[in-house]
Amino acid sequence: MRFSPSVLRVASASVLTLAACNPFHQRPVTEVTRDVNLNARWRAALVTPAALGGAVQINGNATMQPGKSGVETDITIEIANATPGGVHPWQVHRGQCGSDDGVLGLESAYPSFRVGDDGRGSSRATIALVMPSNGSYFVTVQASAANSTVVLACGNLAAPAA
Repeated sequence: MRFSPSVLRVASASVLTLAACNPFHQRPVTEVTRDVNLNARWRAALVTPAALGGAVQINGNATMQPGKSGVETDITIEIANATPGGVHPWQVHRGQCGSDDGVLGLESAYPSFRVGDDGRGSSRATIALVMPSNGSYFVTVQASAANSTVVLACGNLAAPAA
């Protein structure tokens, strides 16, 4: 059986069109960059203590993870719904909110942060200690350097899932 050239062109075009629309066609895999600290990161949700409820309602989060050198710990904090312009000290402590067993590292390692006009603030600290693998830790945000006994927000750090 012989086919005319026009039938062959239509058949060839149909085969090429089907090949281009092949749902089984494999595209090259996109490389995904992984966060090496994802499974080593401790996390905390910060909230205003109940005793200050109604006066302020700060919320936010904090993370604690191994530093780049392996002999330090990196900590970040972000808060929202705070009074614009406020400058707040913060630290990580041993223990749990309401049960303080002392600051983790040196207090001077935690730079105070200023709250922006949008009510948000953030800071980072690097502590010269190997990242803890167990224990209880929490993050506090104080009212000010002059009024450090008033805690505006607190959050217990949760260890990563094993």
